[in-house]
Amino acid sequence: MEELKNRVVKLLDKINIEDKRKKIRSIEVEATSPSFWQDHQAAAQKMKSLADLQKEIEEAEKLLELVSTGEYAKAEKLLAKLENLLFFSGQYDEGGAILSIHSGQGGVEAMDWAEMLYRMYTRFFEKKNWAYETVEEIPGEEAGIKSVTITVDGKYAYGFLKSEAGVHRLVRQSPFNADNLRQTSFALVEVLPDIAEDKEIEIKEDDLDWEFYRASSHGGQNVQKVSSAVRLKHKPTGIVVTAQAERYQGQNRENALKILRAKLWLLQEEERKKQETQLKGGYKTPGWGNQIRSYVLHPYHMVKDLRTNYETSNTDAVLNGDLDGFIEAQLRFFS
Repeated sequence: MEELKNRVVKLLDKINIEDKRKKIRSIEVEATSPSFWQDHQAAAQKMKSLADLQKEIEEAEKLLELVSTGEYAKAEKLLAKLENLLFFSGQYDEGGAILSIHSGQGGVEAMDWAEMLYRMYTRFFEKKNWAYETVEEIPGEEAGIKSVTITVDGKYAYGFLKSEAGVHRLVRQSPFNADNLRQTSFALVEVLPDIAEDKEIEIKEDDLDWEFYRASSHGGQNVQKVSSAVRLKHKPTGIVVTAQAERYQGQNRENALKILRAKLWLLQEEERKKQETQLKGGYKTPGWGNQIRSYVLHPYHMVKDLRTNYETSNTDAVLNGDLDGFIEAQLRFFS
């Protein structure tokens, strides 16, 4: 009981409710100015920040109420949720994310696994009430997907998702083989922050090669008759980005630039981490050589994170988007 109360006091001190109230008053004053609404995008973003601040205060007040009325089980649950948010101290942790899934070697098996992960993550987004949009998808020839890129708009989306970057391994009986042989498949998950603008990340128009083509389509009435899809190459780094989900070329251009900006930031971040951990030798880039989680569906059921050793035998729940246990274990492990 005393430990719980002490944790609540520490949490409220770090949250700094009075500071949040000042920010709320500042935005409310701004919103009374007619010029505030001239930039609709900026105004919408500030109003979203206002709602987020109000929700944080409401949850803190609810926590105090639960403790004062002796509802300790509910207080513990809410406290754990709010404590997790304190781990998000990265530059872009509070904002949205760009998540990509790429199937590994193994043909249709790996493409089906990539689609299973796509379903898992979109279910997770829905549980969090995050908005998401598929901005690029390359379907497999027989089944599944070769790759997919999703933008995720939600409070702390990048903070929650960044630890999902790496290789995800699936072991199961093959549904594509008449003999039901045991099959191992791999998929790579990439997670980038959704960076609107950053003065430190300079993108020069002269460094860009743009190519426009017709978006792939399954036919029917919605078949593309114009070259709305874009392929963007950043000449200094060789990074190539494609975007084709939107019907209009301008929207696909914006999505491609957003993904490029995030990839350039990630390059800078990886270089910084390499320099910090050069002497320790502990840094791994989130690429194909970095396996982070194993999903076993045969001969037994187990999902295990290879970094924290957190595991569960409830594979159905995980593949339906129940990822909180893995993410919370990761947050606490590296805090």
